[in-house]
Formats: sequence, C-alpha cells, structure tokens
Amino acid sequence: MTDHRRPRRRGQGELEAQVLSVLREADGPATAGWVRERLGAGLAYTTVITILTRLLAKAAVTRERSGRSFVWTPVSDQAGLAAHKMRKLLDGESDREAVLASFVTSLDPDDEKLLRDLLGQMEGESDAGEEAEGEREH
Repeated sequence: MTDHRRPRRRGQGELEAQVLSVLREADGPATAGWVRERLGAGLAYTTVITILTRLLAKAAVTRERSGRSFVWTPVSDQAGLAAHKMRKLLDGESDREAVLASFVTSLDPDDEKLLRDLLGQMEGESDAGEEAEGEREH
C-alpha cells in the first residue's frame, strides 16, 4: 500500500525563522534565489518572496535593488522577531496593564527574575543617560 499523505506543511512562523536563519548565514545581502537554494525542500520561489516580503513588513529584513532583482539583509534575529510579535499583540489590546500583569504572573520564577533584572539594567542605563544629558546642559 502506498502512503499518499501530503508532506507536513511548515507554519508561517517556522518558515520566517528559517529564512532569517539562512539570511544570517550569508556573507552579505542575499537574493531570494540564494535563500531558496539554502532552504531546499522544494519551496517555490514565490513562497520565499512572500516570506521575505512579510519579514520586510515586520522590519525584520531590509531590501535593496540590485540589478533587476532585490537583495535582502536581516535586521533582527529570531529573538527580535518574537519580540516584535509580542509587541504587536500587546499593541492590539485595549487594557495593556491587564495583559502585562497576566503575562508577568504567568512567568516561572526564573523568567520573572530575568525580566526584573533586564528592567533594572534598562533603568540604570536610562538614569545614566539622563545624568549625562543634565551635565551637558550646565
């Protein structure tokens, strides 16, 4: 008996992450064709263009004309893309405080500590910047 099931489809997020990963491996800006070759698995050229265009809309890549086509460069890594998605979800909510409170209370203790440490570092950097700004004004 022959297995006629279709191969598993990759999700949009999975493809975006793979495209970003391939672009980061490039020595410089890369064409969609180059990305497609590296991804393999029979992806259509149009699929690669669609993913690159979506990443461009999310500001995860830049695009520059090179001859008759475009070359693409990653702006953010996978963590940056995930952060962008989180921010977009938060921006779509009317009660930001409730969403953030719910998010923080759902974190495990290690992640909560990490978040507090990161916020503390950012606060320290902000204070240092304000002090430097104040010194320049005098």
